[in-house]
Order: sequence, then C-alpha cells, then structure tokens
Amino acid sequence: MSHDVVLETRGPIGLVTLERPRALNALDLGMIRAIHPQLEAWAREPSVKAVVIRGAGGKAFCAGGDVRAVAASLDAPVPEGQSPLAREYFRGEYALNHRIHHFEKPFIALVDGISMGGGLGLSMHGSHRVVTERLMFAMPETAIGFFPDVGGGWFLPRFPGAMGTYLGLTGTRANAADAMWLGYGTHHVEHSRLEALLEALVSADWNTGTAHEVTTRLLASFATDAGPAPLRAHQAGVDRCFAADRVEDILSALAAEGTEWAEATRATLARMSPTSLKVTLRQLRRCRPLPYDEVVRIEYRLSQTLTVLPDFREGIRAVLVDKDQRPRWNPATLAEVRDADVEACFAPRAEDEFVPSPARP
Repeated sequence: MSHDVVLETRGPIGLVTLERPRALNALDLGMIRAIHPQLEAWAREPSVKAVVIRGAGGKAFCAGGDVRAVAASLDAPVPEGQSPLAREYFRGEYALNHRIHHFEKPFIALVDGISMGGGLGLSMHGSHRVVTERLMFAMPETAIGFFPDVGGGWFLPRFPGAMGTYLGLTGTRANAADAMWLGYGTHHVEHSRLEALLEALVSADWNTGTAHEVTTRLLASFATDAGPAPLRAHQAGVDRCFAADRVEDILSALAAEGTEWAEATRATLARMSPTSLKVTLRQLRRCRPLPYDEVVRIEYRLSQTLTVLPDFREGIRAVLVDKDQRPRWNPATLAEVRDADVEACFAPRAEDEFVPSPARP
C-alpha cells in the first residue's frame, strides 16, 4: 500500500485521493499498484455505485507520471529477479488507464488545478470529468524527449479539428473553458463546491435510475458555464497548419501564416525534441482510426523505445532536474531524424508486448 494515495469507501462511493502534494500528486509506481486492485474490488462490490478520484494539496489533480524516477533508473543496475523500472512503470500505468477506460461503474475525476500527462490518463478515460475554474492542463511530453502517452494517441485525435495535434506537439497549456470545448471536461463545477458535490454523491438516492443516470443528473445540478474557450480563437489557424503529416510541412504552414500566434508556435516547436515531434505526429496519425485497446499496445512500445534514446534523459535533466530549460537534443534537427528511425520506434518488441486485460462486459 502506498502512503501517497488514500483509498476509502464512503457509503456508495469509492474515493481515491492522491496524497503527494509536494510532487503535485505525480503518479509513482507505488500509487499505481495501490489504486488498481482497489478499483477491481470496488467493481465487484454491489454497494459501491461509483468511484471518485481527486488530488490533495490544493494545487494539482495530478501533474503527470513519475518520469524523473524512470529516467534516474535507466543507468542503475536492475536487481536480480526484477524488471527495469521503465518496463514496470509504464506497464502498470497503462494497465491502470485501461482499467479506468473499461470501468463498469461511473468513474468521476474531480480535476482541480494542474493536470498534465499522467493526470489526463487518470481522468480522460473515466466516464465523468469535472473540471474547475482553477484547471490548467497540458500534454508537455515533447519537451522531455517523450510522446503524449496515457492514451493520447486515442483522445487527442478526437479533439475538434487539428487541436489534438497542436496540443500534442506544442504542449500548450489550456484552461477549464478549453477543456469543456475540447471534450476533456464533461462538467464545469466551481472549486468551492467540490466538497458539496462529493457529499451529494455519497448521500444520493441510487435507486432513481442507473448509476450513470444518477451520476450525470447530479453533476448537471452543480454545473456552471465555463465561458468562452481561448483556444477556439486559433482553431482556423490550427486546422490550416496542423493538418499536415510532416512536421516540416507544419512549420512551413506556420511560416506562411505570418501571424504573431504562428510565429510563437514555430518558436515553441523549435524548442522541442526533434525526434519526439516526429514520433508524436506519426503516433497521432497512425492511432487516429484505432480503438483504444490497439492504441495502448502501440504506446507501450513507444514508451520502451523512447526511454532508452538520449533525448529522454536529456529532456528530464533540462526540465525537471537542472531546470536550465536548455536541452541538447540528439539528433539536434528535424532533418537529422530519419524516417526509418521513427518507424523503428513502433516495431513490436519480442517478448515485451503490452497485453490489455479483456474488457469487462
């Protein structure tokens, strides 16, 4: 049992509280291994009607996965009889995401504050995603030599137009109104009313319809208008520039656009790992027509190939360890990233494939 997550049953509600506030509730392997079996137990328990997940500390829902620990483990010896942390961590995290994706009961994420990377994995796969006015969310993985995982290949292409590609490549931060427009949020509820919402779920009459009907009706009674989405102002430009299938063509389209937003976006892309940009665009295009159960297999392969490339360690160093924000990427330019090397990241891995558990009926 991890000390960084509190698991409790409050009447008909299974409650997960991420309790790692000093790390902005970043998800480590111990937390994953505590949450997953508890979800299985709640799924089997008839008296539990829904599950709620939230973050403690007031600043973040979940700022992502514990990629710093994964990077630190790459040069350390693996104890006899154990698997490398990069394998165990991503296999465990993706299995948890997969379980949430197929959870039989309402799974309600109270997304208050920062939600990045793995935080979207814990929330986007649930049936209900309550966002507050304090939300800031992003998929910033290309800045650390990685890719938008935790199902990003499944949910980013489902955002309006080319917005998912834009967010996945640039790591742009978005707010609650954006979340509602994109489809990340299902309900907007004021931060000050979250405790009342939780109490209403605990005291609800669950005999007035199916569990999903009761949940949706109750959340709607707390919901307010999030207002206009700032991202929407750039939709036409995003759709023109980010529909291309080559990163070089996206940059050319941005140059032709000639606006302040386009120039700022070009500058953002220039700071990202060239390898990550090309792998991510290939991921989003390849995964766009696929069901999630196929996407998660592809993303597991990518997690194992990209963590051993030099850009992952360098990105973690520059962003999370030294924090100098000056990564030295290798290869250093898009022109040096060969198509064959990008495709090799997607190749099946002998004896190391992710096999999702069968979806429950």
